[in-house]
Amino acid sequence: MKKIIVVAGPTASGKTDVAIALAKHFHTKIISADSRQCYQELNIGVAKPSAEQLAQVHHYFINSHSMHAALNVADYEQLALSYLQEILTTNDTAIVVGGTGLYIDALCNGIDPMPAIDPVINETVNAQYKQQGIAWLQACIATEDKLFAEKGEMQNPARLIRALVFVRSTGTSILAYRTKQKVKRDFEIVKYAIEMPREIVYDRINRRVDIMMQEGLLAEVTALLPYQHLKNLATVGYREIFDYLNGKCTLEKAVDLIKQNSRNYAKRQVTWFKKDEQMQWMSAEEILADATNS
Repeated sequence: MKKIIVVAGPTASGKTDVAIALAKHFHTKIISADSRQCYQELNIGVAKPSAEQLAQVHHYFINSHSMHAALNVADYEQLALSYLQEILTTNDTAIVVGGTGLYIDALCNGIDPMPAIDPVINETVNAQYKQQGIAWLQACIATEDKLFAEKGEMQNPARLIRALVFVRSTGTSILAYRTKQKVKRDFEIVKYAIEMPREIVYDRINRRVDIMMQEGLLAEVTALLPYQHLKNLATVGYREIFDYLNGKCTLEKAVDLIKQNSRNYAKRQVTWFKKDEQMQWMSAEEILADATNS
């Protein structure tokens, strides 16, 4: 049976290097499972693989779409399956790497069919978010979708917008559709997550943010300021700099918030992946040894 090897874990844990080493060993290609690195206009702030890394191994779903594209997890499932079909036609193994748990879950297990949302409601909610910000979203969700308020990602604007649009369109919480009925894939799936002490992950995050600033993150975000209302830019590393550019905080405070929010995101990623009983937690070196000897 054909096989995919998943390399997951928190941000800044070194997933890209492990994936490239595995792809070279198996003479195969990589599918990204990152919900932001696919956008051509986002580079430094999403820690996209370097040009040198991308030249070593072909990566799918990197620089593949415009930031104006309205991609969702269902789109990713179909795209990733098409990428896999292409890879596994000539290879026995494919590598999947990323930290977006929903995307990895969709590829491995499928997603629940969901009712359509109302495009007018979607447009209205996005316009109101642009005017009133995340606090407005959180207040609406707390009132209209208590299930999401209790269990959802209340600090993630994109998730909040989707949840609010969904509940206003259907009258039902989006979380009610997560039945977890797994789809049987026609390929073997091996899942690894990089195990690393929290203090080391946090230190790597802090140092990486400093490097991002040295490499020109401020200039990158400044160029994107006219598009700050886009849902795809409501992400860590961009929204904090937007606040600085809009006079809401100092640059030093914005950088501190990027570090803090990135650390919080890493914690949520670990929590998500720990719920997956098939995920094998190992060091980068152990993953390479186990995957290449199996």
